[in-house]
Amino acid sequence: VQLVESGGGLVQPGGSLRLSCAASGSISGVNTMGWYRQAPGKQRELVAVLISGGSTNYADSVKGRFTISRDNAKNTVYLQMNSLKPEDTAVYYCKVVKYGVPTWGEGTLVTVSS
Repeated sequence: VQLVESGGGLVQPGGSLRLSCAASGSISGVNTMGWYRQAPGKQRELVAVLISGGSTNYADSVKGRFTISRDNAKNTVYLQMNSLKPEDTAVYYCKVVKYGVPTWGEGTLVTVSS
């Protein structure tokens, strides 16, 4: 599986962005798809994860603002980000776990600033 993220950019506080993560190759056996982020000088952290069966988990800092979803026909996972804050500024990474093996995308930069 190879992953390509897109949708990052510069947005003002309070604005919205939608990130996309397109998976090439077979996603049969993928049981977890998620988004992580890494801000400058900080460790990478979980933002949202979608588990096969439809359950989701979100970081407390994004609950109510971010939504993770998946389009199986397009092999794509999305992260809808609303009410963005400056502290959401980070490189956002997509991650899938297939048969227990994780694969990461290269990341897309999100900058929230006025």
